[in-house]
Amino acid sequence: MTAAENVCYTLINVPMDSEPPSEISLKNDLEKGDVKSKTEALKKVIIIILNGEKLPGLLMIIIRFVLPLQDHTIKKLLLVFWEIVPKTTPDGRLLQEMILVCDAYRKDLQHPNEFIRGSTLRFLCKLKEAELLEPLMPAIRACLEHRHSYVRRNAVLAIYTIYRNFEHLIPDAPELIHDFLVNEKDASCKRNAFMMLIHADQDRALDYLSTCIDQVQTFGDILQLVIVELIYKVCHANPSERARFIRCIYNLLQSSSPAVKYEAAGTLVTLSSAPTAIKAAAQCYIDLIIKESDNNVKLIVLDRLIELKEHPAHERVLQDLVMDILRVLSTPDLEVRKKTLQLALDLVSSRNVEELVIVLKKEVIKTNNVTEHEDTDKYRQLLVRTLHSCSVRFPDMAANVIPVLMEFLSDNNEAAAADVLEFVREAIQRFDNLRLLIVEKMLEVFHAIKSVKIYRGALWILGEYCSTKEDIQSVMTEVRRSLGEIPIVESEIKKEAGEMKPEEEVTVGPTQKLVTEMGTYATQSALSSSRPAKKEEDRPPLRGFLLDGDFFVAASLATTLTKIALRYVSLLQEKKKQNSFVAEAMLVMATILHLGKSSLPKKPITDDDVDRISLCLKVLSECSPLMNDIFNKECRQSLSHMLSAKLEEEKLSQKKESEKRNVTVQPDDPISFMQLTAKNEMCSKEDQFQLSLLAAMGNTQRKEAADPLASKLNKVTQLTGFSDPVYAEAYVHVNQYDIVLDVLVVNQTSDTLQNCTLELATLGDLKLVEKPSPLTLAPHDFANIKANVKVASTENGIIFGNIVYDVSGAASERNCVVLSDIHIDIMDYIQPAACTDAEFRQMWAEFEWENKVTVNTNIVDLNEYLQHILKSTNMKCLTPEKVS
Repeated sequence: MTAAENVCYTLINVPMDSEPPSEISLKNDLEKGDVKSKTEALKKVIIIILNGEKLPGLLMIIIRFVLPLQDHTIKKLLLVFWEIVPKTTPDGRLLQEMILVCDAYRKDLQHPNEFIRGSTLRFLCKLKEAELLEPLMPAIRACLEHRHSYVRRNAVLAIYTIYRNFEHLIPDAPELIHDFLVNEKDASCKRNAFMMLIHADQDRALDYLSTCIDQVQTFGDILQLVIVELIYKVCHANPSERARFIRCIYNLLQSSSPAVKYEAAGTLVTLSSAPTAIKAAAQCYIDLIIKESDNNVKLIVLDRLIELKEHPAHERVLQDLVMDILRVLSTPDLEVRKKTLQLALDLVSSRNVEELVIVLKKEVIKTNNVTEHEDTDKYRQLLVRTLHSCSVRFPDMAANVIPVLMEFLSDNNEAAAADVLEFVREAIQRFDNLRLLIVEKMLEVFHAIKSVKIYRGALWILGEYCSTKEDIQSVMTEVRRSLGEIPIVESEIKKEAGEMKPEEEVTVGPTQKLVTEMGTYATQSALSSSRPAKKEEDRPPLRGFLLDGDFFVAASLATTLTKIALRYVSLLQEKKKQNSFVAEAMLVMATILHLGKSSLPKKPITDDDVDRISLCLKVLSECSPLMNDIFNKECRQSLSHMLSAKLEEEKLSQKKESEKRNVTVQPDDPISFMQLTAKNEMCSKEDQFQLSLLAAMGNTQRKEAADPLASKLNKVTQLTGFSDPVYAEAYVHVNQYDIVLDVLVVNQTSDTLQNCTLELATLGDLKLVEKPSPLTLAPHDFANIKANVKVASTENGIIFGNIVYDVSGAASERNCVVLSDIHIDIMDYIQPAACTDAEFRQMWAEFEWENKVTVNTNIVDLNEYLQHILKSTNMKCLTPEKVS
């Protein structure tokens, strides 16, 4: 909108690279030029008028020399021109020249070309001068009977617009359109006519719908959509009409159009809360999710299902559809699957949990058989977590789930394996009857575990819950199998020495033909010594971890061996076997210490790991009852306390969720009556009784004023001063990672400002998407300029800039007004979210949160460097237990 007093419906963005043409040159082109020249001149005239200039001298030129032309491009441009050109005198009277234009409109409405007729009818929808429209009414009516549907449907729109703005010009419009609708066959024409009746004469629309309500399924989708809209409005205004139209909505659920099915399902839910209606709507939503290929559509419809679930009365109905909801898992999109699994988990009950677990187990097995996709590992992780939650809520299902999930402890995806391990740890602590099964399965997959983190967790579980002599012996066997030949240092040295001498052999490499600098050929053969080196992956897993320098797993192994050795001593009375088992455990620890001090590992053992292993050796050498209690009882009690706290937290969150759903009304709460509720200026409803009560108490503050985020005025930033020639202020709208600046620019001078440009720049990780276009401001005129800014990181940013402009008719240089800075706060676009402890640790490792400081020092050892820093700052502290 370029001027405050002129309304413009068509905006044309053209860069102002060159000087605008003069009025004389335009007049010559429009009067004496060919069709091409007249077309270009008319385009320039339109752009100049849009920029705020008045060209009254060209009006008669265009009427005389351009209006009679039959060129289609000229006619389209003329429709834009007549839309924006001033049609009245300063005192509000219609210009005399417009009578000639009106006659041209009438001829175009009778033109044999249907495109020209239809375009003219669309143009008439934008006219606001009743004097221009009145002579054209017979021609507009006649267009309702045109043979082409394009003309008829635009004639309906024109009649609707004229009736809405100037009812006296066509008072019988509803009756006329109703008769037209009864006889019309084209779907688009019927849709426009029915839409007009909905807004102009709802009773006639209902009468028409009553006559054809049984044929609604045969209508086109565009007409079905407006029928759904009418039924929604009527039934909400008059609830007694629901029984009359609810069967029609049921029928529209079977429509071939997805849009109609979606709207019909939403309308059905609002009209009826009967279980059959909710089930039909939910089934319709599920079918839409499965059949639609667009993932955005799937997510939108899933959100509607989730909204249905929030209603307590609807939840029981949706529980019967859990298996149908799980069909959505066939969609490859991870976000859709995530929402589907969460919805199914919220709806699961004792009646359908068994079927749910069977489906999820099949999905887990499928993830092994499909080719690796970037989301396959994440999907498997989601399935594991869902099964975990099902087993916690329904302990009877744990026995069916655990054998399948424990196969994934050896998975290459560490995140999925970690989730399985967490589930197994919780299950073995809570379900005593499953401990033997879990230990047995753990021993089966123990040797195949590839991740050191999972290996440590598996060691802890085996050491904590192996309670029989046979299981303890099996753990020791698996540890020795995973460790390989011991002592490790001697066996590794022997292998190196043995592979260097007898197995080394000389082979002759293949001959190669080479080209010398002279261009002649030369042959070359090479002798090479080869030996079949033992591949790292052929090593036993635990031995590989240790040789890679990961001795934290050795500390875990020492703790596990200490636990099972102390338990073995308490279970067996034979002193010889006790000593043999304890000695074997101590031998394993000693050989690991020896390896850590040698030069074979890639990284030496840390002091903390040495202390832990040495402590375990000392405990086994003394075997005191106190240490036995600490190792075999206190650890399990700590896990029990942690799981209890976690369970209490989950129960508390579930209780809060249920409290949110259950709307409780206190005995002294006021009752809201719809008759006392009126629409305010924001089209929302306010309780007049409540407002009156607040006024009586002296508190007339509205909610919008009380909440600073609800008022736009609190987001307005003043950019220039009131005494500046150009006043500017900006409304900052933040939507996630997009920032929209709506800048109001006011010309406070009596001059026309040309090429008025808003120049912006950003500081921080903010990016200006596009440069705002220049515009022309008339004296005391105003305009709104929008600028989009993208947020690239979680940092505060600053937007600054200036406004530059030229004064019309002045020979001075460009003027500049500097704008105040706009500070973008990080809290405006950061939303709170939740994540698990494992996800937090993973993200903490992936993102560099700490500020790194470069240090130049000759000290090589990290512990020594830290002690040096602490001494230099006169701080007394103990030696760090572990620095990683």
